[in-house]
Amino acid sequence: MPKLLINDVAHDLSDEVVTVGRAPENMIRIDEPSVSGRHAELRLVGSDYQLVDLGSTNGTRLNGIAVTESRLRAGDRIRFGKSEACYECAPQAAAQPLPATDVVDARPAEFSARPVDFENASPFPGRKKERDPGRTIVMAAAALAFLILIASMVAVFMMQAPVF
Repeated sequence: MPKLLINDVAHDLSDEVVTVGRAPENMIRIDEPSVSGRHAELRLVGSDYQLVDLGSTNGTRLNGIAVTESRLRAGDRIRFGKSEACYECAPQAAAQPLPATDVVDARPAEFSARPVDFENASPFPGRKKERDPGRTIVMAAAALAFLILIASMVAVFMMQAPVF
């Protein structure tokens, strides 16, 4: 079974699509500010995995070269932002340093796009951005009726007030 080794932790690649990123809904979560919320995907194509960058802020590098899409081979070194990974490497092999590359000017991701299949798990419905005109009319009528009630109570009290 193919594996992706990140920080001496081996992740089994058992699904057809494996998401990698900082957001908690990813299958492989990398808690590093330079990694985007949905940074990349590993897609099973035939018997090999293909690395696909998902428009991440700091990009994805394969063996020191910036890529948007590439087939993975055993021993490939992957960099997600500042985080390093190795495809099909044994934990001992990961101790070897990556080949020298240009200095990566990584910055924290500006935003993380919401996944297309995202659904709100909250039991409360989301707020509407537009006001319901019917609701506004009913609330205005209720407020007016309340003011009329208060005014009539004051008027009745004034008529029956004892004179000293």
